[in-house]
Amino acid sequence: MADGGARDIVTAISTGFVEFTVDGPARSGPNGPLDWSGYAEARARAVERSGETESVIVGEGRIGDTAAVLVAFDFRFFGGSVGTGTGDRIEYAFARARETRTPLVSLIATGGSRMHEGMLSLRQLQRIARQSTLLRTAGVPQVSVLRDPTTGGVWASLGAGADVVIGVAGAQIGFAGRRVRAAVDAYDPAYTAEGQLASGHVDEVCRPDDLADVLAEWLVLLGSGTPEPAELPRALGSAESSGDGWAAVQRARSAGRPHAEAYLDDYFDLRRTISGDRAGGVDAGMFCGVGLRGRRAIAFAAQAGTATTPAGFRTASRLIRLAERLGLPVLTLIDTPGAANDAAAERAGVGPAIAELFGCVAAARVPVTTLVIGEGGSGGALALAAPDRTWITPDAYFSVIAPELSAAILKRPATEVPSTAEQLRLRPRDLVDLGVVRGIAR
Repeated sequence: MADGGARDIVTAISTGFVEFTVDGPARSGPNGPLDWSGYAEARARAVERSGETESVIVGEGRIGDTAAVLVAFDFRFFGGSVGTGTGDRIEYAFARARETRTPLVSLIATGGSRMHEGMLSLRQLQRIARQSTLLRTAGVPQVSVLRDPTTGGVWASLGAGADVVIGVAGAQIGFAGRRVRAAVDAYDPAYTAEGQLASGHVDEVCRPDDLADVLAEWLVLLGSGTPEPAELPRALGSAESSGDGWAAVQRARSAGRPHAEAYLDDYFDLRRTISGDRAGGVDAGMFCGVGLRGRRAIAFAAQAGTATTPAGFRTASRLIRLAERLGLPVLTLIDTPGAANDAAAERAGVGPAIAELFGCVAAARVPVTTLVIGEGGSGGALALAAPDRTWITPDAYFSVIAPELSAAILKRPATEVPSTAEQLRLRPRDLVDLGVVRGIAR
């Protein structure tokens, strides 16, 4: 069932809302720019049904303690469709957000473009995309909320173009609306908030009753960055030094040592995650998001001990680019036996995905701090490491490749894996001596 009322959703998630008055230029007569027969009468019915004069209302209010510019769609007005007047209002809202450096939250419920205005309706998507790009370049946060339904070009511009994308539980979301997609796909779960989350296209799904709190947390997290590097996390495992190289590997592989979630819970007072690579992939072994430590926000990308997939590398790259736009320092936690090396990973572009992450870390305009907390296997680990700000815990290792694979490359028998581990000099104190890491975290 469609979620229709713009003012209802604004009232539910904000306080002190003040609507902007936007008078766009007169472009046409009562039947619109195409002189569509009956358009004037249809508009009158839409006004009567919704109480609005366009499919969006725009203004400023407070979500939690944070001021925000709001763009709220009313599905009762032509199915929340976008016409030239809609574009005028959205453009004005983006300009205000940019000028006042106020985060923008779009509350979307739409069927897409307005047929009665033809290509002039469709071209509003270009206006929206340009405004979204300008806001991103200015470093002002943008969050989109995908209500029921969110379909068509607005999903592919205002919705998907935000820094953080939140789906409302059960909402229909898709580029193709139900009336224009094949009958066999009409009710496919791919066209739901949950399906889009599983495919890596939205960051989280929340219940309507939780939306105000979720948005309030995100706005605090996205707006609390400072330029100083992230503080190094404390080591949570044993402080004792490893014996030989093979012992270091076994300690790092122990199920009993602290993993990424324990480090994130210990480090942050509050955190929320982003999900997916926006190309159809999600890696459950790569945790990315923004957390609050004291009063400052820090972006994080943390490996969870599994082989990292192309989707994981691309999600980490997306996280670093988000941090750059908003001036957030980055913390990375390394814990992987290496990049996924199966045929599926090759088809999904594991090499280009690692290259992209290497480039993002190398070119980052915000400080990146890295802690190796477990296995540091090959390029799949190194891609997440800051070149000059990497530390290691006592129960971790960092190596050109896992000892077993190194022995295989060198055509050594399995019995020589332990001695190979020792030759690789992969223990924390070896890595300090080699200048690979700056120190051992305590």
